[in-house]
Formats: sequence, structure tokens, C-alpha cells
Amino acid sequence: MFPFLSIPKQDSTYAYQGGGRGLSLERIATLETFVQGDLRPDLTLVFDLPVEVGLARASARGRLDRFELEGRAFFDAVRSAFLARAKAEPARYYLLDAAQPLTQVQQAIDALLPTLLERARG
Repeated sequence: MFPFLSIPKQDSTYAYQGGGRGLSLERIATLETFVQGDLRPDLTLVFDLPVEVGLARASARGRLDRFELEGRAFFDAVRSAFLARAKAEPARYYLLDAAQPLTQVQQAIDALLPTLLERARG
């Protein structure tokens, strides 16, 4: 396991609670520092796709969860928050075009692996 690979829950908190729900980003940052100190992920992969594609895929899977039942404006705000964070810290975020067919997304991840391994080696 690579130490820089983690589930960056705070990134999702900024996007869903900050962007989607309108919670103060300063409040999220204060909580983040209180809980984690200076610990932050080295890398966040963002599987980006248009909101309508994501909603269609979720609907095709079957029963929607509580987040998937949110309206279009919520998801537009969440996506915008993720993209804004990626733009603000381009060295930490890697955007993947998840609107492509699964095999192409997998190929993009495979192409990224050498970079991740090199980064892990320092």
C-alpha cells in the first residue's frame, strides 16, 4: 500500500457539504485541522463526468441512495467544488474523464500507475 493513496474523505466533505449543502468552507477547514492536524492526502483522483451521465448511470443501477436522490443543482455544485479544488491544487489532484467507456477509464488508470509508482519512490 502506498502511503499517499487514501480515501480523501475531506475532499468529499468540501464538495458535498461545502459545495452541495453550502456549509462554510472555513468551518470545514477548522474541523479538518482539528481532526487531522497537518495530515493531508498527497493525491486525489477525481473521476469526473457530466452530472447527467452520472445520474443516468446511478438510475440504471437500480435503487438510488440518499445522495443520488438530490437534485441536479446539488450535483452541479458538488462537481464544481471538486473541480475548483483540483484547479487550486493541481499537483495533488488528477482528473480522469469518467464519461468514457469503462475500458478507457481503466486504460487511463493503467497509464497513470507508472507516475504513481515513481511518486511513491520519491
